Amino acid sequence: MLSKFKKTVLSITVLLIFGCTEFLDLVPDSQLTLDMIFSMKEDAWNALAKVYSYIPADERMGRTPWLLGDEYMTSAQENRDHNRPAMNIMRGNQTASDPQLGYWQGTGGASHLYKGIRNANIFLEKIDLVSDMPPQEIAEWKSQVKFLKAYFHFILLRSYGPIIIYDEAMPADATGDDVYKTRSKVDDCFDYIIKLIDESIPDLRETTSSTNLGQINQIIAKAMKARILLYRASPFYSGNKEYYEDFLDLDGKPYFPVYDTQEDTKRKWKDALDAVEEALTACDNAGVELYHYEKAMFAYDRNDADTVPERMQTLYDLRMLVCDPWNKELIWGLSNVDAGADPISNFTNIMLPDSYLPGSELANNSTHCDQNVGATYHMLETYYTKNGLPPEEDQSFNWASRHNIIVTPGVETLEYEAYRGFLQPGASTIYFYTNREPRFYANLGITGGYWRAHEMKISTDFLADSYYGGGGFLSAKADNYIYTGIGIQKFVHPESKAGHWMRLVAFPFPVIRLADLYLMKAEALNEYLDAPTQDVYDAINAVRTRAGIPAVEASWGGEFVKADFLDKHKTKDGMREIIKRERANELAFEGARYWDLVRWRDAVGEFSKPAVGWSPLKSTVEAFFVQEIKQIRKFSYRDCLTPIHINELNKNSNLKQNPGW
Repeated sequence: MLSKFKKTVLSITVLLIFGCTEFLDLVPDSQLTLDMIFSMKEDAWNALAKVYSYIPADERMGRTPWLLGDEYMTSAQENRDHNRPAMNIMRGNQTASDPQLGYWQGTGGASHLYKGIRNANIFLEKIDLVSDMPPQEIAEWKSQVKFLKAYFHFILLRSYGPIIIYDEAMPADATGDDVYKTRSKVDDCFDYIIKLIDESIPDLRETTSSTNLGQINQIIAKAMKARILLYRASPFYSGNKEYYEDFLDLDGKPYFPVYDTQEDTKRKWKDALDAVEEALTACDNAGVELYHYEKAMFAYDRNDADTVPERMQTLYDLRMLVCDPWNKELIWGLSNVDAGADPISNFTNIMLPDSYLPGSELANNSTHCDQNVGATYHMLETYYTKNGLPPEEDQSFNWASRHNIIVTPGVETLEYEAYRGFLQPGASTIYFYTNREPRFYANLGITGGYWRAHEMKISTDFLADSYYGGGGFLSAKADNYIYTGIGIQKFVHPESKAGHWMRLVAFPFPVIRLADLYLMKAEALNEYLDAPTQDVYDAINAVRTRAGIPAVEASWGGEFVKADFLDKHKTKDGMREIIKRERANELAFEGARYWDLVRWRDAVGEFSKPAVGWSPLKSTVEAFFVQEIKQIRKFSYRDCLTPIHINELNKNSNLKQNPGW
């Protein structure tokens, strides 16, 4: 059951929608009326929920930035992507006259974060007026809102670079520079955000009770502080002379810290490392730990679990770590997920084939299983082999023959044991789909593999004649099939069923989870030191062990690695590459990769490549497993920052547009 707080966020009361919205969204002209809103705890609670309501709904297809980058591919129909702003950006349709995911003004599916900041400032000014709350509780609510104000500023900073800092509510008689402010330098923005978070932490609860899941606590604040400091230390934000030396404020000074010295950057990495360590300690003290599945496995997998128990345990650890609600690994999740409001899980789920479905339910099979958002071919390459190595670096993996058609062994053969739980017996597929790490099979949906949903284990086949292939049941609707022929089942709960949104299992989409902190520690420590140490390996190995692959030292120092990559982990540059690849695999599809590549300054090279997939309108495996270009993409350095709407520039002559726009 949803907590009272989550219900408030999901469906804010009539007073909040029709009363408080006017007073909190606008510069007040009636101080008495505004004060009355904060006279009682119940009203203040609604105002608190109002601030929370500006948290971006990253789980919703029409609002999510998770589609940015090179992981996802949607339908063939470009007009459909007008309602998917992130994909619209990747198609090259970003403009300054209509910014997509424009958090500055709330355009293109984005939350209007400056309104959220305005609400936060008014809340902080007025909460002390509440008469029926003890001071400790007021202080705790204030701290939640301080953190949210910092978080909103961070999302703006991540999208726009230098932003306007609003530390106080704008007075009713504000004029001139009080209204038309200038953008602050990037380092000043980071300093302000971290200052706010530091102020919020002491009065926050250490953890959140089960009745108020999703509310900000100390662990969330410390974890997000670590992420923000990691961004500050990264090449895009520290010493980025190549991109932004000529991007100057009104005084002729660079907005970005383009002249950071090596010592400056090292100090920033140390700050990030210290914050990560503090967050990890807080997690450990509160019982936050890497997720492991502890329930009984679904009936359809129990035979395999008896035969290959360790493999199936790892598969369930990975398959359920996101969609098992409020599990021990989740540090902060979106608590207002509405299964009826186009979450990513609806669009990535496949329909149930006829052979699995009672005829009486056939008519309802297509609802809430849109099956038109899939993975790009790039994601097939990025996952490791079973030896914990990139396929191109593993000498036991035949890279040159990766697209060769194979047939998996029969179920009664000894040879099939190597495939059990991952691939179907006697299935036509490709060599590329064999001998891969468990995350490959847990996260993706592949021809010849399995899809666990609708309370069933579905033998997956994306060829055109299949139920969910390009020429299947919905072939008349040309965009209702997985356009790349590669599915994503990471966000589909195995017990979600079609027919009605209430049959879907809702869960909080992760904002940050513990595995991310371990990988942040590995990165910050590797960047801070002159060469990687065992502490760097231990941090990344915590994630790799749960993923069912060998430790870094065993993979790059063992018998399977190609000679050119032997001992790659022993150098700072080599370890940096390994950490980047590990983040791509562990956090795949969770909205991390796009921002990682931007902050590493790798985005322009990677996101300029075309999006590629298989040929799902073909009905033979030989024709299906042929690469097709699905979308031509152009991504330049200007795309790393979102343009400010031209209307905003016309109103405020103190604003400068981002470079290239």
